[in-house]
This record gives sequence, structure tokens and C-alpha cells, in this order.
Amino acid sequence: MPMPKWWGQVNKRVFNPRAIAGGKWPVLIHVGRVSGATYRTPMDAFPVDGGYVFILVYGSRSDWVRNVLAARSARLRIEGRELLLTAPRLIDTLPPEVPRPPKLMRITEFLRMDLATE
Repeated sequence: MPMPKWWGQVNKRVFNPRAIAGGKWPVLIHVGRVSGATYRTPMDAFPVDGGYVFILVYGSRSDWVRNVLAARSARLRIEGRELLLTAPRLIDTLPPEVPRPPKLMRITEFLRMDLATE
């Protein structure tokens, strides 16, 4: 796992609520696979042809990733609008238009989702 799990807990409890309240970050809205509760997770969302890519800073075993994979969809609040994303899948190669994370972080997993056709 690229980032330590304890840092993810700090982010979840301290920094994420501030980022959501600030309204400047894209926010992924997803449903808990066990609790059924709605969660909001701020993150970088990179547009690609037909969807978005997310860099998995904490790896694919993060709760939010497991929730999205189980639900097979999520919503993304970005730039004042909310988009439905479907077909989540793990990928190991970034599309060329997505900026690479620093090699020092050793991130090798990414999540790709498609824009739902409505």
C-alpha cells in the first residue's frame, strides 16, 4: 500500500470534512457496502474519454474503493454538477492524459469509471 493506513484515518476524520465543506475539491458520493450509509470522499478526479480516473493513493483495499466496486456505481460532484459514474474497474496503467503520481509513492493501482448514459 503506497500510503500508510493510519494516514488515511487522519485524512478521513480531519482533512476530508474540511475539503468537503470548502467545496473546491471533487467529491465522490458512494454507498457503504455493509452499512448502506451514504459517504462523501473528496479526491482528485481526472477526466478521460467517456469517464474519470482516480489515483488510488491508499490502494484498492480502501473502504471507498471497495464500496464503489460493490455498488458498481457512484456519483461525482464536480464543478457545481453531479454526474453518475458506472462500471468501476481497477486498472494498472494510467491513460496518457492523466498526470502521473510521483514514483516515490509507488502507486500502481487506479480506478476507472464511465459516465452513465442518461
